[in-house]
Amino acid sequence: MRPILMKGHERPLTFLKYNREGDLLFSCAKDHNPTVWFADNGERLGTYRGHNGAVWCCDVSRDSMLLITASADQSVKLWNVQTGAQLFTFNFNSPARSVDFSVGDKLAVITTDPFMGVTSAINVKSIAEDPSQQSGESVLTITGPTGRINRAVWGSLNKTIISAGEDSVVRIWDSETGKLLKESDPEVGHKKPITSLTKSADGSHFLTGSLDKSAKLWDTRTLTLIKTYATERPVNAVTMSPLLDHVVLGGGQDASSVTTTDHRAGKFEAKFYDKVLQEEIGGVKGHFGPINALAFNPDGKSFSSGGEDGYVRLHHFDPDYFNIKI
Repeated sequence: MRPILMKGHERPLTFLKYNREGDLLFSCAKDHNPTVWFADNGERLGTYRGHNGAVWCCDVSRDSMLLITASADQSVKLWNVQTGAQLFTFNFNSPARSVDFSVGDKLAVITTDPFMGVTSAINVKSIAEDPSQQSGESVLTITGPTGRINRAVWGSLNKTIISAGEDSVVRIWDSETGKLLKESDPEVGHKKPITSLTKSADGSHFLTGSLDKSAKLWDTRTLTLIKTYATERPVNAVTMSPLLDHVVLGGGQDASSVTTTDHRAGKFEAKFYDKVLQEEIGGVKGHFGPINALAFNPDGKSFSSGGEDGYVRLHHFDPDYFNIKI
């Protein structure tokens, strides 16, 4: 399995996202320019220029027409995927950390960081079908959790919003009223900040990764802990195969402490675990820095990883991957 190295960012990667068909891969990095690539050969299609801060997160609509990006420049922008034109900018008074389109792309949930006395917030915006009719008003704003909210996504049927962040608690909110419905049990939950959250293909369960060196699988409706995957380094990124029962964790030490550890190249690997048995089944080495972003192609036949080293590595699986037996 030879990876395709995609060099287009000059700063560390922050987020990767495939479109629904799996033919395009969108990457966000700290270098202000979200980029779109062909997902089969790693060719760069173009960049979306307009942010002037690190871009933390993005999402693409079901029909691959709209891209939404969240940036540290305190804005969230909507883009035309094909032309790269900016369609609309939502301005906030603190950095925007995560974005997620609802099912149907009529709404987007945006989280903003605590900043200069402003608390962190979860904002729901209505997305107009015609960009010229777009308004910047929030449909709903939820404030409350302390610390940064690293990720918020829609629950099933857009009835709920699932959030997780620095206070290591997973919360489920009612997306109509903003009422807190459930919180993860601190006994079984993460012990350190949650860095990443990803839903399964059918939305019935989701996976969180944390600096406490573990990833946990949760039931979306009941917020019951289903599985825990233990590893020996902080987890920065998690993803799940839509095809097989595989969970992938990526991470490594914090960028600032990397120089104090072993200098062997490729120490930073994406680790594959069996989703059910919680056992490690393999790893993919290659990055020269912690892995900050992971994404599985919706067909389950390839995955990509983005690192602190500024590279995106695109891996197409060999046929024997699909026959791994434990």
